[in-house]
Amino acid sequence: MGYTITEKILRAHAGKKSIKPGDFIDAKIDFCLGNDITAPIAIEEFNKSGAKKVFDKSRIALIPDHFTPAKDMRSANNAKLLEKFSEKYSIEHYYEVGKMGVEHALLPELGLVLPGNLVIGADSHTCTYGALGCFSTGVGSTDLAAAFIKGECWFKVPETIKFVYRGKLKKWVGGKDLILHTIGDIGVDGALYKAMEFSGEVIKALPMDDRFAMCNMAIEAGAKNGIIEPDHTTIRYVKQAIKKNNPKRKNFKIYKSDKDATYAAIKEYDVSKIEPQVSVPHLPSNAKPVNKLKNINIDQVVIGSCTNGRISDLEVAAKIIKGNKVKHGTRLIVIPATQAVYLEALRKGYAKIFIEAGGVFSTPSCGPCLGGHLGILAEGERCLATTNRNFVGRMGHPKSEVYLASPAVAAASAIKGRITHPKEVV
Repeated sequence: MGYTITEKILRAHAGKKSIKPGDFIDAKIDFCLGNDITAPIAIEEFNKSGAKKVFDKSRIALIPDHFTPAKDMRSANNAKLLEKFSEKYSIEHYYEVGKMGVEHALLPELGLVLPGNLVIGADSHTCTYGALGCFSTGVGSTDLAAAFIKGECWFKVPETIKFVYRGKLKKWVGGKDLILHTIGDIGVDGALYKAMEFSGEVIKALPMDDRFAMCNMAIEAGAKNGIIEPDHTTIRYVKQAIKKNNPKRKNFKIYKSDKDATYAAIKEYDVSKIEPQVSVPHLPSNAKPVNKLKNINIDQVVIGSCTNGRISDLEVAAKIIKGNKVKHGTRLIVIPATQAVYLEALRKGYAKIFIEAGGVFSTPSCGPCLGGHLGILAEGERCLATTNRNFVGRMGHPKSEVYLASPAVAAASAIKGRITHPKEVV
């Protein structure tokens, strides 16, 4: 019997000869992480257990990225709790302000999550790392606490849906548009507790940043994980990250789906028919071509997050905005995902472009994505964001609205002050 890439990774980490969808397994993890919202709960449960040590101080990351630099006393106390726990148990991968970045961009950048790994995180967008060909998924804080102690977690083996993308991408269409279109097609529960395996000639041609964006939003379709088989693009990215930041974690394993693997369904898309997408309130599945959304004025544009805060995202936005001004009455907030992205944006002049256009260039942070800070919406305001969720009240007031789009659409919209196709300004 053939296995999918997801099944192969789970089988190997469970130490079983065979598994099938629906099986409950205990599996060893390669890496786990928590942030300033979820890790405090895990630490509390860890302390209640009476545990005296963590399973491996080199395979845990604590990253206070949601509310830092601290916006209030509570967020300051949460960050301090992570710092103290890291000191007590000699956690190697604690990243505070000045070193931290948005966790799901930072860990791949540092070479801490690798192909073939099994990774869990107390954050739903942990599924991002599937772009590297690993099994990664979000868990609850109590499961994270147990992983701190045992280095293991339980799983129900998911079925896999295979998504095949063929054809030639139109100009201004990338990974964010593909995943928004896909979620628009299958719905927010269309892959409920299933693996989303992204494949086809289009995926093989995508750069890593676009692959991260696609796997990041698998959870928005209800998926257990998103995953892409590693290829030369993956291996080149991983080797560069390891060489630059983490030579100790040099060993990884490539898994690929068998030709006779069993899938719950196979979905195929002709990408030549896909336009730049915008998801309208209040679900990511409300995806529409941008040219069908006219005269929708916006108060704010946010470019950043674990979905689209990498250097290629900022590059696209900067090229569109260069020489233009942000529309009067519209706020542009640009948040690089990591310190490395921040520095590169400075070196390449992107930060200067955003600031001269009338925008704000922020320190790395999750920012307003979850209604945190650095851009909360008032009643009645609309925001176009490169983030991943647009639920009611997600970015502030319950009567505000969030629209989801790519950095290209976001940049063009900032210039016009309304939802805009990039071709209108370039």
